[in-house]
Amino acid sequence: MGRGPARARRDRARRRARDGHAGHGAQAPRGHRTDPRPRPHQPAGRRGVGRCAVSDRAEAVTKVVVGFVRTLRAAGVAVVPGQVRGFVLALELLGPALRRDVYWAGRLTLCAERDDLDRYDRAFAAYFGERAGGSGERRALPLRPRRQLTVGMEHAVDGEPGPAAERPVAALASAAETLRHRDIAALTDAERVELRRLLAALALPGETRRSARRRPSLRGRGEVDVRRTTRELLRHGGEPARLLRRTRVRTPRRVVLLVDVSGSMAPYADALLRFAHAARNGGPAARRTEVFTLGTRLTRVTVPLTHRHPEFAMAALSRAVPDWSGGTRLGETLRTLLFGQGRRNTVRGAVVVLLSDGWERGDPALLAAEMQRLHRLANKVVWANPRKGRPGYAPLAAGMAAALPSVDVFVEGHSLAALEHLAAVVRGAADA
Repeated sequence: MGRGPARARRDRARRRARDGHAGHGAQAPRGHRTDPRPRPHQPAGRRGVGRCAVSDRAEAVTKVVVGFVRTLRAAGVAVVPGQVRGFVLALELLGPALRRDVYWAGRLTLCAERDDLDRYDRAFAAYFGERAGGSGERRALPLRPRRQLTVGMEHAVDGEPGPAAERPVAALASAAETLRHRDIAALTDAERVELRRLLAALALPGETRRSARRRPSLRGRGEVDVRRTTRELLRHGGEPARLLRRTRVRTPRRVVLLVDVSGSMAPYADALLRFAHAARNGGPAARRTEVFTLGTRLTRVTVPLTHRHPEFAMAALSRAVPDWSGGTRLGETLRTLLFGQGRRNTVRGAVVVLLSDGWERGDPALLAAEMQRLHRLANKVVWANPRKGRPGYAPLAAGMAAALPSVDVFVEGHSLAALEHLAAVVRGAADA
């Protein structure tokens, strides 16, 4: 009798497994489904065409996204890998067909602070060729800078197909990547126009330091703010309240740019001065940036570079600099900088960047002495030499050899990638 109920339960379970559950609909047996409708035969030669096209397009979009994120970081926007992942997911949902969709997808995923919005707009306009929100916002996004750069091929005329128009997007992205590493002195006129647009998106904030000012801490870290805590106690009638804290404010250091405009620096002077213009107009922190030109004399060009438009700024700068493409007297110009009225406070505690090839017509001993004095006053001395990027370079010039012992960081300055690395060194995000 003890086995009767158990056997009955097993029999009911077998019937449910065979007939299906009473509360569910009709159930079909598992396995391969026999479809009476014949499927159309797909030719074997076309089965992988769509998949290859999709993979090529995804690779092209990835290259363009990586290039755009690199431009944003050079413009001063701190983009982390999680934001890049969100940007890619947003593009997968919206599709990269419209410039408007790409603009808003990047703005909502890559900008974390209010100061990043203006930098994002400038970087987007520089990378994709049009100001966001302009008349061309509804046109199809070419996923590359509008001015096509071709290496070894002719440019396509607008509206007419040509060799450049037939190239895939990945090839155009590779051409833009090639431009970043090419020597500025060897660029063509069309490539220089593209370089100027990319330089306009750069930013040069100085490395941050702790200032004497303090602000309330939102995360409960830092020292106890006695005054605010006491006021909070009095407001509650002396009852115990939470301790309010405050932290020191971190502010970027002043950046002082010294650009050599002598005859030996003529192939690089225009690009370096446009780099200085971008540094002078790169956000609120750029208001403290000072720019001087070095030649036979020292000229302060901070005021001419305050023009927002690069062409107006360069025109005003050409009228303000009297020794363009002349000789080089680095020692005497540095003495003028350090002993001029109020100039010593300009470099005190600042990040000083010299953009020069180190050729000196004056006394190298004077240059060495002034560089030592500059090193004692400044927080960091960075020297960017365009000739350092050439194979087999050695600092054998008398001026460069005399100044090098007083230089903290010695970097290249011959290409866009070198200037982006220089910007990262100035803001403390990279080493030499």
